[in-house]
Amino acid sequence: MSKTEKHIELLVNCAQLFMKYGIKSLTMNDIATHLGISKKTLYLYVTDKKDLVNQTVQIQIDNEECILEETISHDGNAIDELLRINQKVSEKLHNIQPGVMYDLQKFYPEAWKIFQNHKCNYIPTIVEANIEKGVKEGLYRENVNPKIISKFYITMIDKIFDVELFSPMEFNYKKLHLEMARYHIRGIASRKGIEYLKEKLAQTNQEF
Repeated sequence: MSKTEKHIELLVNCAQLFMKYGIKSLTMNDIATHLGISKKTLYLYVTDKKDLVNQTVQIQIDNEECILEETISHDGNAIDELLRINQKVSEKLHNIQPGVMYDLQKFYPEAWKIFQNHKCNYIPTIVEANIEKGVKEGLYRENVNPKIISKFYITMIDKIFDVELFSPMEFNYKKLHLEMARYHIRGIASRKGIEYLKEKLAQTNQEF
């Protein structure tokens, strides 16, 4: 069933609340108060907090996939495409508090499964397609195995959210993703690709 504009707006606003305050710490009363609505209005759209979290995660995933599809549809080679994707992902990660991912995994398994499905099924197709494109363009190494590298990529994403490995007190998601992106692209790029990458980033005074 399609959602109304008010329903979508409510979920988007809830996502912003979760990003700012975490998930577990917010009660339905807190959420209604922050949104400036009654709890009765909130329950017109969701059955309980678990349902709210599930719907919020799903709409965020749907939005992210739309953004990625639009990003990929632009002109440019595989490295241009990868840089645009990394920029979008970095912007997204910048707003995520470490506690959010912990709350999802520990207290909301259905919502975590939605996220995992996106990560393990959708993201690899994007990575594989980008690698195949780059190989054809001579920007990535000819002997790169897209399926293996896409699995490596997913494993690295998992490690970004591993609070035991990367303490939130020392690292943030944006910094971790930047290092992951550097590691990924330099690992698959050909000499031609590395030279193109340097020229591209020199135009905007970036280092990669």
